[in-house]
Amino acid sequence: MLLRSLIILFVLTTLSQLSEAQTLVFDGTTSEKPGKHLVFLAGDHEYRSEESLPAMARILAKHHGYKCTVLFSVDQKTGEIAPGSSYMPGTEALEDADLMVIFLRFQDFPPEQMQPIVDYLDRAGPVVGMRTSTHAFKIPENSEFARFDYRSKDPEFKDGFGRQILGETWAGHYGKNHVMSTRLDLIPAQKSHPILKGVDKPWVHAGGYWTEPTSDCVVLANAQPLQGMTPDSPPAEGKLPCPGVWTRSYSNATGKAGRVFTTTYGASEDLLNEDFRRLMINACFWACGDEDQIQPDLNIEFVGPYNPTTFKFNGHRREVLPSDLAGWESPIMPITKPVSE
Repeated sequence: MLLRSLIILFVLTTLSQLSEAQTLVFDGTTSEKPGKHLVFLAGDHEYRSEESLPAMARILAKHHGYKCTVLFSVDQKTGEIAPGSSYMPGTEALEDADLMVIFLRFQDFPPEQMQPIVDYLDRAGPVVGMRTSTHAFKIPENSEFARFDYRSKDPEFKDGFGRQILGETWAGHYGKNHVMSTRLDLIPAQKSHPILKGVDKPWVHAGGYWTEPTSDCVVLANAQPLQGMTPDSPPAEGKLPCPGVWTRSYSNATGKAGRVFTTTYGASEDLLNEDFRRLMINACFWACGDEDQIQPDLNIEFVGPYNPTTFKFNGHRREVLPSDLAGWESPIMPITKPVSE
């Protein structure tokens, strides 16, 4: 009997420790400044959301006083970060979140992990969506969450989370990665928008996505594919610009509106561009209703070493636990860890 009790205690302790290791919190709040709670969901297969999102979270927490919880798709057995694994412990953090920053691709979470996301959307919580989040979910038709699938045929939720919440679903590549970078050209009529304050000429490594967002979207910047991997590369032949950054709102069943910011960019190396990084930090301020705090010289410096891995499928740093990224000075990512091939 005693042995059985000890075994149960050991298992429960191990599970508790594993759960804690899978949730990363950067808390910049103080008793004098109780900042809002931002929750980041990192779970794509290619663009290294597991690097972009904790880097953004640190900036927002350390420099600006937010509490930032970062969740990762992980290996269910080891707890190590496993991009695109469809297993993300800790989504219950969304229960008191003031903003959800989502960077997912083709996820099909267990019901207990998906339900908090649904509940958050049901209360019209604000959303910042990045890159592959236009096709965040790939869910079987027999699932209770099938309407969130990026190919959803539900007449009341056509094309799923991407189209209905972010304003666009997956429409295809529009520029070859690592050959064509992308210039984001600000829309002149929107230059006074708070999100664009202090933003001049954003440029990103990631190749283009074709988009035709819903008519209620306010486009802030068009994406121009370039024939090269430098900001001064010429426009790619035959590639006209299309929307790459926009805002909109969505409504829940009671008519409450939630703010949405969407960009089809945000890969790990994209954040190295100061203008793009400023755009993303401003977007988080705006989405959670803090646009009055945005200044042209808002501090957007990285907190701790930022060592982005060149994005590709199966190109993530292996053997990394979320807890390895804890604190202000731990590297994102540890360069001593092997890269998956």
